[in-house]
Amino acid sequence: MIAKEHIYNVTVRWTGNNGTGTSDYRSYTRNHIISARNKPEIPGSSDPVFRGDDTKYNPEELLLASLSGCHMLWFLHFCADSGVVVVDYVDNPLGIMIEMANGGGKFKEVTLQPVITVSREVSPDIIEVLHQKAHEHCFIANSVSFPVKHRTTIKIFV
Repeated sequence: MIAKEHIYNVTVRWTGNNGTGTSDYRSYTRNHIISARNKPEIPGSSDPVFRGDDTKYNPEELLLASLSGCHMLWFLHFCADSGVVVVDYVDNPLGIMIEMANGGGKFKEVTLQPVITVSREVSPDIIEVLHQKAHEHCFIANSVSFPVKHRTTIKIFV
């Protein structure tokens, strides 16, 4: 049963016209700007393997960031509710994408790899339960068709 519906809107504007548009595959850059009202712009491009600019974010990196950020926010929420005091959280998600013979592709899986620093010793089992709960609630993870796993490192703040 749907309780609420939320609408999101961004603008993606291609900035890669070098004067001749898409007159051929090499005539344009893949650069673009991602923007949303009242927020800083995000410079984007494709992965350098696909003729992109490696100084700009590519859609694949942004997908990883979306999965990681959504999971983190739910995890922190459930930690706060459970009395687990997290003082630092850093994730380096790893995505595996496969390219098909026709040039298309898809993500095979993503593994979140958060390093979590807590204020006092906490059972790894509790952290695992909170991660699983976060995974079950993450809007982005629930929207993708590939597995999203996690491999957590727990540190104690000293």
